[in-house]
Amino acid sequence: MLSERLQILITPVQRRRLEAEARARSVSVGSLVRDAVDDRYGGAPVADRLRALEQIRAMDATLPGDPADLERLIDQGRFEQAMRGLAPVPGGA
Repeated sequence: MLSERLQILITPVQRRRLEAEARARSVSVGSLVRDAVDDRYGGAPVADRLRALEQIRAMDATLPGDPADLERLIDQGRFEQAMRGLAPVPGGA
């Protein structure tokens, strides 16, 4: 989730290069800059990413083949969370 705003000054040449690269990749200049920051200064530490990957692999990921069954499972999970007070009831007041 993006929540921090950053304003920087760049040269007209830098701006043209960023805009051309963003166009070539079909992304926004902001997205291009965020990716460059992550590439240069790192995103999540490698150990954290590997730990998350192992947790995902350890999950029981048996999913129903029918999209309607999957939708029912999602709705059931939302209902159970709401009943435990973890999330508001969808469509509720």
